[in-house]
Order: sequence, then C-alpha cells, then structure tokens
Amino acid sequence: MIHKTYPVEMEIAGNTAMWTRPDSGDSPCSYPAPTYSAVRGLFESILWGPAVLVIPRKVELCTAPQYHSYVTNYGGPLRKSGSIKKGNNYQLYATVLTDVCYRLYADVIPNPDKAKFPEKAQQWDHRTTSPGHAYQEMFYRRLKRGQSYATLSLGWSEFTPSYFGPFRDTTQVCADLPDIHIPSMLRGVFQQGYRSNYEAVYDTDLCIHQGILEYPVRGDCR
Repeated sequence: MIHKTYPVEMEIAGNTAMWTRPDSGDSPCSYPAPTYSAVRGLFESILWGPAVLVIPRKVELCTAPQYHSYVTNYGGPLRKSGSIKKGNNYQLYATVLTDVCYRLYADVIPNPDKAKFPEKAQQWDHRTTSPGHAYQEMFYRRLKRGQSYATLSLGWSEFTPSYFGPFRDTTQVCADLPDIHIPSMLRGVFQQGYRSNYEAVYDTDLCIHQGILEYPVRGDCR
C-alpha cells in the first residue's frame, strides 16, 4: 500500500549520549550514532498518536563521535538477588559519546492498523482527513515551543539534551568525516509497540558516509 508521507525533522544536542550496543555486555559501549528505535522515541516524546507511524529515515552527525569512559553506581534489577535484598549497588563501567549533535529526519504515515485504535483515536481519525499532515503541523508547533510529553534523553535517562528544537544555522553536518562501518545495529525490540512480545531486530552492513547514517527501508514500516 502506498501512503502519502509527511516529513518531520529536528535537531538535538547534549554533553553525553549512550546508544547501547547489546553485544557489549556488562561494560556497555555506545554505537557511534542513534539507533532506529531511539530516533523514533525522540520524535514520539514530542508528539505521539496511535493514528500515525513515525518512520526514521536518517541521522546527520554534526559533531564527530568522541568516546569517553563513564562510571556510575548501578542499582537496577540486573544486580544479584543478594545485592538487591541488601540494597547494595555496584559500579558500572561504560563507554559513552561526548559533545554530540544530530539532525534527525523521519516520515509520518497513517497507521493502517485502525482496528486496534482506542475509541478516542478512532473518533479523531474519522474527523481527520489527513492524520499525517495533522501530526506534522502539531509536531512543529510543539517543537518550536520546546514542548514534550516525556523528558527527552540521549539514550540513558540521565543524559538529557542541552538543546532540542528546529535546525540551527550554527550547526553543520560533518561531511568530511571518514566512513564509519557498522556491521550490525539494533533496530528495535518491540516491533508492534511496547505491549508486544520481545523480538530483537537488527540492521546489518550500515555505514555512516559523509556524516550521514541512513536507516534501511523495511516493508513492515517498523
């Protein structure tokens, strides 16, 4: 099925970012650029609705990837049961990115799975001739005002952005950046929404070329 697409774009920057590679184990290391699902999450943090799907297309790196060692006291559910009972944390060592800036691009299309819409979403969909266009207009309005439904983060929740909003004239794509090859990159783990079953999906043989990472197009829009 051919859908009319409505492009949306934004810029985001921050002091620290972590796009975790699942293969890096208990000393996590970041990918050099945001994952597909992370970009989708950033757009949906500003505006989300069940009547549309946000399809990330590409990310432009406006700063070269710089890695840095990071240590934090971990108190999450992955601790040993004894440590959880005693309230003991442990030091988690990670390799993160510093001084990041990205330009993000996505397309918005109508969600074809209308049967699963909540009642209010179905009512809104019946009243709206173009859900994608409506989303696009509301997204840019909220972006310019700095509004979001959820706190944006650059991967880990403690890594909040120093800026998010429309493109700034002072930022430029790192077009002279050497090619960075990514053999495998996590695309997402909940392919039909957060209530669906866990299913890790990967993209392979990716490359950041002239500062641009393009996400492969898939037929299932996920």
